[in-house]
Amino acid sequence: MKTSAINLPLHTGHAPQYLIRRMIRLSHAISKVIIDEYGQQEFLRRLSDPLWFQALGCVLGFDWHSSGLTTVVTGVLNQALSADVHGISVAGGKGKKSTTTKDDIPKLAEKHYNLSSIKINDLLYASRMAAKVDNAAIQDGYSLYHHVILFDQHGDWTIIQQGMNPINRMARRYHWISDNCKSFIVEPHSGIISNYKSANILNMTSIDSTDNQRISLDLSTGNSDNLRSCVSKVTSVLASIGRHTLDKWFASENPISGIKHISDSNNILIEHYEMPRKLDWNLFKRIYDIHPENYEQLISIHGVGPATVRALSLIGELIYGTKASWQDPVKYNFAHGGKDGVPYPVAREVYDKSIKYLSSAIEGAEIQRIDRIQALKN
Repeated sequence: MKTSAINLPLHTGHAPQYLIRRMIRLSHAISKVIIDEYGQQEFLRRLSDPLWFQALGCVLGFDWHSSGLTTVVTGVLNQALSADVHGISVAGGKGKKSTTTKDDIPKLAEKHYNLSSIKINDLLYASRMAAKVDNAAIQDGYSLYHHVILFDQHGDWTIIQQGMNPINRMARRYHWISDNCKSFIVEPHSGIISNYKSANILNMTSIDSTDNQRISLDLSTGNSDNLRSCVSKVTSVLASIGRHTLDKWFASENPISGIKHISDSNNILIEHYEMPRKLDWNLFKRIYDIHPENYEQLISIHGVGPATVRALSLIGELIYGTKASWQDPVKYNFAHGGKDGVPYPVAREVYDKSIKYLSSAIEGAEIQRIDRIQALKN
């Protein structure tokens, strides 16, 4: 499944109740037709496709380009989907609600599906790791404020998260699906939808970051005093030139320290490196005691956040030469055409298929004729 992108400007206010009521009724009917015809797993798979999810929001009557589409559609699905009728449960939500999944998942899983403790723990782990990865392993400037997980009686799941960039006031949505997630730390997403590709994004989930992951693990499980010394050397170099970032640097080795120096006379722009200002060295001692066996276990440790991930990655590259990926994981964009800026999708064929798929579901849905006609128009 391709990763896709779209504009999601932040809109204030709330959807009117008359629209919410209609969306709940319509999504209940559409979901039932799809699940009856193709099953719960296929419905979850469709929700993990950013373009299909966007098309669903349009069909339900919400603004196609609003960041609110994410929170409203998932909130509507939470009210529309019934474990008895659809066989799917929803946990999480926006803001503080996003943190309730650790309590909601066991309650829903035991109440409706009698899932084993192993599958419940798998759901809890998926929920926690998806949030950790999108907050720490991908450092794109979008802070998560929305997290929802949908799951069925077999323990299959899809996760939909959204983050906000406070500077450009835009949102970015992250999609995950269990049957496509072979690893939580190597190309784990089914799609990421955003306004544009950004420069200088530390992406530790890229296949190109696997060597850097390995050196990060070695650094974190080694002597923390040695790591502290490495960080001190890098920050000393930065301080000596009055910088906080390594925007321009020349690969000349210092025979004493063994680290690469900044060269202001060299105009080659490599990356936008910025060493975290503060690091929790007690955390590194705890990591040493836990001694994670792989990078996923390292990321999963409580307290390991963006600063820890970034520091280990930068030291791994600057000291040991193992480069991480600085490419934004978004791979496709909507182009902007027309005098009013209405976008048309690069993945036009995929979007058309989503519309056709939803149209057939609407035709078979148990809804009134006027609602059917309006949904088809949307």
